[in-house]
Amino acid sequence: MSENLKIDPYGFREYDARWLYEKDINKLGITNLGRGLGTQIIKHTKNNNPRIIVGHDYRSYSEEIKAALKEGLISTGCFVEDIGLSLSPMVYFAQFNLNADAVAMVTASHNENGWTGVKMGIQKGLTHAPEEMKELKDITMNKKFIAGKGNEKIIENFDKIYKKDLIDKNKIKKKIKAVVACGNGTAGIFAPDILRGIGCEVVELDCKLDWTFPKYNPNPEDLEMLHAIAKCVKDNDADIGFGFDGDGDRCGVIDNEGNEIFSDKIGLIIARNLSPDHKGSKFVVDVKSTGLYGNDKILIENNCKTIYWKTGHSHIKRKVNNEKALAGFEKSGHFFFNQPLGYGYDDGINSAIQVCHLLDNQNKKMNEIIKELPNTYQSPTMAPFCKDEEKYQVVEEMVNQVKEIKNNKTKIDGQEIKEVLTVNGIRFSFDDGSWGLIRASSNKPSLVVVTESPTSDERKKKIFDFIDQMLLKTGKVGEYDQKI
Repeated sequence: MSENLKIDPYGFREYDARWLYEKDINKLGITNLGRGLGTQIIKHTKNNNPRIIVGHDYRSYSEEIKAALKEGLISTGCFVEDIGLSLSPMVYFAQFNLNADAVAMVTASHNENGWTGVKMGIQKGLTHAPEEMKELKDITMNKKFIAGKGNEKIIENFDKIYKKDLIDKNKIKKKIKAVVACGNGTAGIFAPDILRGIGCEVVELDCKLDWTFPKYNPNPEDLEMLHAIAKCVKDNDADIGFGFDGDGDRCGVIDNEGNEIFSDKIGLIIARNLSPDHKGSKFVVDVKSTGLYGNDKILIENNCKTIYWKTGHSHIKRKVNNEKALAGFEKSGHFFFNQPLGYGYDDGINSAIQVCHLLDNQNKKMNEIIKELPNTYQSPTMAPFCKDEEKYQVVEEMVNQVKEIKNNKTKIDGQEIKEVLTVNGIRFSFDDGSWGLIRASSNKPSLVVVTESPTSDERKKKIFDFIDQMLLKTGKVGEYDQKI
């Protein structure tokens, strides 16, 4: 009996595809995804035998999923080049290095065990945006497949080429002692080698590959992971701590005193460090990021401009590309360095390297560099549950309510809303630079809530309470993953 096809349409997210394996998608579903992707690539490249770079992360079931995906790609006429166990950025790099037509990386990044997914892209350095995902979903769900004759070849030892590329360009002079934490994810066989290679003294934390993730998910936004890195930094008297996610495209940073530095602040320090040598540059940051970029004196002095844009690695990457920005920084730890610093895609290890350059350039400790930024009180990224099929409607409601509050000049904690940004959900800000954000998560059934105030911790909380009350009234929002 042939296997019944299983593929949940909700797995097609805004800029990648993610499912619970075998509950929401089965092997045949993955093969059909490969057929859909192959068909889409052939259509866009106008090439009957396009070359596709394929890699997979270290989960127990990733190889069988990759095999099913390749079967689908090959059946459409694609020539698959399999680079084996990879980080997402290694797959992106391979597209440039091997001059291929497209990429498909089997990963669910930092999602819990049981999840699988694919990150894919056609144009070099960019991944699928909502339009491409919509097209892919249509081709796959409606089985509009092309049939062709493809093939595959295994590319051996590509990891060495990727490592060498990052090491050769980035040697540092200072001996920086760095804790490198990988949460037992795939970055464990890459990050320590590369950071050692550029000249760091590396202290490894959970770098042994273990697909059961025995301690916590490899997610640099996870407080458990950040606390473990902080302890290790203090125990080893390290200069810096880095935490990498499951597929190596994100990086979290802990300073020499064991304090977590939110990625948007890291981005700002890196932007400050780069701006004197790259005057007049543009930086792109996502709507969850600190309000400090807008009026930063060093960026203004160097004639640099910051653009706030939609959250999501695919959106920021594309905006960096379209604006020819020097770099893009996302609050979740995705950083994008464009030429001459990188190829424009997100690479957590390259992000860590840029922080090492920062320490190499300045005769200061990380905590001293951070103290030069104005202080702000920031909430973590909070995700209250909201059904996939209701979340966008709830956000739309919030947009209308906040606009009404602004028009009526209603005060929140004694402040009127001064500015409203709706490129992605709604970000509303006040005269003192405080702000709040409500948007829909693009890869989970939840909303995303963030607040920040340069004035006081109290105001940050008041803005959160205001948002929380509005959401509560909708009756469509459940438990938060974490709360202030």
